[in-house]
Amino acid sequence: MNKPQLSLPMLLTALLLCCIVAPLGVIDDARAEGRSTEESLAEEGLTLVALRNDSMDMNQDGEPDAIRVVVILNTTSDFTEIELRLFGTHKDKEVRVDQYLALNGQSNASLMYDAWSLGEHTLRLDFINQAGDTFASIPLPTYRLKPALQTPSIQLDLVAPDRIETGDECSIHRVFADETGPRYGALGVRTFSGAPFTVLDNQTVLDCSHWPAGEYMLKEAYRNDLGQTTEYWLNLTIHNRPAPAFSLDVLGNQNTTETSCSITLVPSTAGVDFSTFVKLWTVQGTLLAGNTSTSYDCSVLPAGVHLVTLEVINDENIRTVQGVNLVRLPALNLTAEEAATLPSRSFGEETETESTGWISIGVLGLVVCLVVFLLLVRIKEETNIGQLRDLGPAPMILPDGSPDTAGLPTLTDDEGVLWRQHPDGSTDWWDDQLRIWHKW
Repeated sequence: MNKPQLSLPMLLTALLLCCIVAPLGVIDDARAEGRSTEESLAEEGLTLVALRNDSMDMNQDGEPDAIRVVVILNTTSDFTEIELRLFGTHKDKEVRVDQYLALNGQSNASLMYDAWSLGEHTLRLDFINQAGDTFASIPLPTYRLKPALQTPSIQLDLVAPDRIETGDECSIHRVFADETGPRYGALGVRTFSGAPFTVLDNQTVLDCSHWPAGEYMLKEAYRNDLGQTTEYWLNLTIHNRPAPAFSLDVLGNQNTTETSCSITLVPSTAGVDFSTFVKLWTVQGTLLAGNTSTSYDCSVLPAGVHLVTLEVINDENIRTVQGVNLVRLPALNLTAEEAATLPSRSFGEETETESTGWISIGVLGLVVCLVVFLLLVRIKEETNIGQLRDLGPAPMILPDGSPDTAGLPTLTDDEGVLWRQHPDGSTDWWDDQLRIWHKW
């Protein structure tokens, strides 16, 4: 069977027809789409007067970062309400900008699309009626944009001394920013970890003054619905505040009772405020209620020796106790009643003493010697003089001097040691020096 042969004129004609038909088809499709959009708008009583797209540089860095779409519409109805929706697609994510428009005659609307990521953004404008249905859609060009919106960022600023101790002024300021998420309703979730207490999103400042001592690794992270993420780390150490360090300054110790006397707290570390600390004064273990000051007036104490203590408790319930033995001497001029009740005072060589006499001393010594003699005699009578020291087990030998084997079988080993065996299998060996049997 012979195949049909195409002549050169026929081939040229076919190629020419293909070149002509293809452009005509494209033009017809474009016109069909145009008619479809115009017809859809006309069904709602609308006419598209103008549509303009302008690229903008909002941060003046020489790169386009936003697109402004201006739409001018005319309506044949007395009043028409529609919604314009500008969609932008980038990296398989779509965002939109909404604009409500109430028309009465000719009206215009302006929609601003802000790039939220670097790259190509494809735009589309949809028309929505009052029923919420899309009755027309116009595809817009694709633009390569560089975002001017601030991407999500987090920062934790610590305001505290270089060495943080429990109770120090300490705060953490949370600096958060995200212009992209709120711009397109794509707010994400913030997470905070590492703190000893729950942290809420609305807490912009964290008070770490009352955190317990320890090492903290704080982390805050954020991710919006557009897939943008950020995180920040902050490490801090809070040390246990040492116990309150102080001493007691005593005025009037070993003075007479008519002189002034005071005990005052003296801080050992400069810069420590003791005004907020709890102070407990005691005298001889009795708490002085109502005295919470840093000093104690000890003039009210009578003559004698008094133990005065001060316990200081800081804001972290750490305690320190200091004490002093305070000596108060009787006054020089005492009445007879005071002299009878107060302790006696020595005045050196002028102190009057009473002599008991040598006869009294001799009689006392004789009585002591008699008592000691009677005690020694009693102890001697109660002691068993005939009791001898235990010298251990009696020798186990026969009258001829040989070991008493008690009729048990014996054996002499290579070293000349004599052994005997009991019915239960246990053995004894003979000690020639002590002349006794030893269990083996």
